[in-house]
Amino acid sequence: MNADLQRLPHERAIRHVASLSAGPPVDPALRVTLNFHPDRPVGGGPLLRALASDGVYYSQFVTGTSNGGLTAHPGGDRWRWESRIFGGVYDDAHPRQRPVYGALNYRRHLIGGAPRFGSAHLRLVPRALPRITFCYPDSALEPAHFGVAGALDLVGRAEAEGADPLDDCVEAHVHGPLVLGRDVEALVLDPSFRGTAVEEAAARLPFAVEWHPGFRLPVDELRRHPEYRGPEHVALGAEIARDGLLTPRIIGEAVRTGGHDPQALKRVWHCLARFGWDFGP
Repeated sequence: MNADLQRLPHERAIRHVASLSAGPPVDPALRVTLNFHPDRPVGGGPLLRALASDGVYYSQFVTGTSNGGLTAHPGGDRWRWESRIFGGVYDDAHPRQRPVYGALNYRRHLIGGAPRFGSAHLRLVPRALPRITFCYPDSALEPAHFGVAGALDLVGRAEAEGADPLDDCVEAHVHGPLVLGRDVEALVLDPSFRGTAVEEAAARLPFAVEWHPGFRLPVDELRRHPEYRGPEHVALGAEIARDGLLTPRIIGEAVRTGGHDPQALKRVWHCLARFGWDFGP
């Protein structure tokens, strides 16, 4: 049998992407982060409680949830993108063998490398890097440029493009099981979740809990940007705001009421993430 076929799917995926990669090694001071919304339900219960119970962070092929599109099924968009990027090695793999998604936090943001996908993030330990592949731009855009820990020229490409701060991610794919107690350095939360069930559940996880300064968007500022995601989402943000302010906690509570289109609330989150944090010049 071909020696490569005897390797585990994630080993073959990394080797395939490495064959497409060029450039210097990743700066060892950088971290890979996985952004998500910590208050969203998974499998009928809170996400962080499920993480504490499972001890493993799974992809949407297992959870059936996503902060992007829900296309993780055979023949779906996510399935096709992964088949293309990873040389088809996951096509027949068990869902639990598939990679999970994050970003290389090359801008060293306190809010993680991909705030588009949530106010919280898991920060991975440096020794996880050899099991991570990268692409730019996002895998949904059929990227032609790839990287691995030992060869990555994607940061310069992302910086040169000058994309919207929610779209300039160097996407990361963590292969092999992401075991929380082994692969995660810290969970970083938005301060709007202090004193809530999110903070209580976070305390049960096997790593440090940290807090970033927070996403906060006054409605008056939201109304200055109707072109960003559309005036209808400005109106929805103003409707659910409290005391003229939007925070991640407020949007999460609106999601859980079931009274609004989740895709519309996702776009309200994009507005909060973009204009409720100072990304600098």
